[in-house]
Amino acid sequence: MQNKNVRSVSEFNNELKLKGFNVFQIEGDGNATRIYSRKDFFKICLTTGKSIIHYADKSFEQDGTVLFFGNPNIPYSWETITTSYVGYTCLFSKEFLKSDRSESLQHSPLFKIGGTPIMKITEHQREFLSTLFQKMIEEQKANYVYKDELIRNYINLIIHEALKLQPSEHKDQHINAATRLTSVFLELLERQFPIESADNSLQLKTAQDYAGNLNVHVNYLNRAVKEVTGKPTTTHITERIVSEAKALLQHTDWNIADIAYALGFEYPTYFNNFFKKLTGTNPKSVRLQEV
Repeated sequence: MQNKNVRSVSEFNNELKLKGFNVFQIEGDGNATRIYSRKDFFKICLTTGKSIIHYADKSFEQDGTVLFFGNPNIPYSWETITTSYVGYTCLFSKEFLKSDRSESLQHSPLFKIGGTPIMKITEHQREFLSTLFQKMIEEQKANYVYKDELIRNYINLIIHEALKLQPSEHKDQHINAATRLTSVFLELLERQFPIESADNSLQLKTAQDYAGNLNVHVNYLNRAVKEVTGKPTTTHITERIVSEAKALLQHTDWNIADIAYALGFEYPTYFNNFFKKLTGTNPKSVRLQEV
């Protein structure tokens, strides 16, 4: 059974790359559900079984049917407890959402920091939601020219059904909002590294970049990070860039101009000045050091 699920992962990965969307059914073996933890797509899961979901710095223990919403900017993992675990998973990219006229999905509290991503589902609700997932699976295989628009409508229906539900009672109510936001920021920062290609420039370089990606005001992000860590957001970013710069200088054969570009600097001179200001030495000197 597990081999069947693994093959399906390969198939829907290809679909994700081409269309930015895929939906599939989880069948039987609960161990296989761990394979579906794609972190670079939005995710909606309707699952039945016993599990522990770790989301940001919170944990939810669930037994029965739940509806889960995963955000690519917020770390999560899924620990299945029962051997029998069934349901549906829908994955879609930000670009897939953007082609929708409505912005309700992107701004839904279910996908925002501090929202409630897990809903307890009754049997009646499970039957209705299962029908929507089944409809998406059918449309995914069809040749209907407007099927993407139809699938987005089904996703909208799932979102609105979820918004009507009460939040999960297992949510830890004592987690500080600043701590939660800081945890998510640090996770997102770390995801930018390591830099694996000199051809792709670092995308998130400033506090404003991170705030925009996390859908919060930059001042709110700065206050939260400073309160929790004692250091400004910009300091965390610059220290991580310097650390990556040292690794690239010492462990790759890229020239300094390529490293500068990969780290988001328009000109090598800007990178040299930045590096010297933060470390007291220049990139060339670090490269010449024995490691």
